[in-house]
Amino acid sequence: MKRPEDIAEQFQEAWNSHEMTALAALFCADASFVNRFGHYVRGVQEIVALHAPIHETIYSDSTMQNEVISTIALGDDAAVLHCWSRLNIGKAHPAGPHSVDTVILAVLRLLPNGWRIQALENVTLTNPRTGQPVLRT
Repeated sequence: MKRPEDIAEQFQEAWNSHEMTALAALFCADASFVNRFGHYVRGVQEIVALHAPIHETIYSDSTMQNEVISTIALGDDAAVLHCWSRLNIGKAHPAGPHSVDTVILAVLRLLPNGWRIQALENVTLTNPRTGQPVLRT
């Protein structure tokens, strides 16, 4: 990943392939991750352990689409990336097919092997009055 923005597409591709080796390759060894439910884990092995079971079950037929909102350089070797993310969930989910929109915030570091995620947080878009999920138009 030669540019910070490449992370959005690479995360999407790793998710859509349901390949945990590809997902792990996106993160720094000591990265942190907060999923859309507020579950916090630290370390690439823990990030994979959080994702592997759901990719084998309820999200096994899901796909993700990411769209970069902005990138903010914090120097030559660090950046903040925001992107819209739409998770299209399939029949494998107990609630059946549906979509969820989130905003991803990622802190990125430039390592010798390219840009990697140091921290990522994913926030579900919801109506603040009802708590109901909201899809972007």
